Amino acid sequence: MDSNLRNLKDFFTLYNKVTELCFSRCVDNLSQRDLGGHEDLCVDRCVTKFARFNQNMMKVYVDVQTTINAKRMEEMEENARKAEQQQREQEKERLKEAAATAVLTPVQPPVAGNLSM
Repeated sequence: MDSNLRNLKDFFTLYNKVTELCFSRCVDNLSQRDLGGHEDLCVDRCVTKFARFNQNMMKVYVDVQTTINAKRMEEMEENARKAEQQQREQEKERLKEAAATAVLTPVQPPVAGNLSM
């Protein structure tokens, strides 16, 4: 799903939940077309409270997510350093083995009956 469409869907879902919540808490008289004074005030407070709560939650989320991302980045960098070091050690070990093999390889002596080289 497209991220913009997903964001729009999430917004409308949240909007509908807030509307239902505030309506069920604040509206108690359905016999009049307009909201009563106390109903209007209640709805205003309900929506304001929810908006502030949502804003505070987003601030906390951003702070926490920033910390989590920084920690993940440090872990990835540390893992990359360890992998590089391990690769260098393996290369050194391979070179040592190659050098030891080259030194230990016996040279074939020339055959006594064959003087051509």
